[in-house]
Amino acid sequence: MRTVLSIALLLILTACGGDSEIIVGNKTTMEIISEYDAGDVIKGEVITAKFSIKNTGEYPLVIGEVKGSCSCTVAESPGEPILPGESGDVVAYVNTDKVQEGPLHKSVRIVSNTEPSVTEVIIKGNVMRK
Repeated sequence: MRTVLSIALLLILTACGGDSEIIVGNKTTMEIISEYDAGDVIKGEVITAKFSIKNTGEYPLVIGEVKGSCSCTVAESPGEPILPGESGDVVAYVNTDKVQEGPLHKSVRIVSNTEPSVTEVIIKGNVMRK
């Protein structure tokens, strides 16, 4: 039974092949502007911060996780690996209804196959009364 499962897994993995093979452990590099300044925003608005990531390395860039610093910040990662020379976006949303008025400083952690493996991007702004 174990042999049959191993063969089936091998067939599935080879059938799903593409132009760029992703091998666990391959490190790559990326360029990203790590700060987004939303400027003045009215309390209750949702800030949409887009961070463009360019794969500057030799292997596909795999984003494993993106996580906001609090419950008011959520982020989305690119669905597929970013191929060498290509770009993708991490988009973060900050619900200002859940934050205090005044200076805003939220972060998003991006975990990927780079060195170091965690990159932090910052969303800044100033939340004002309605």
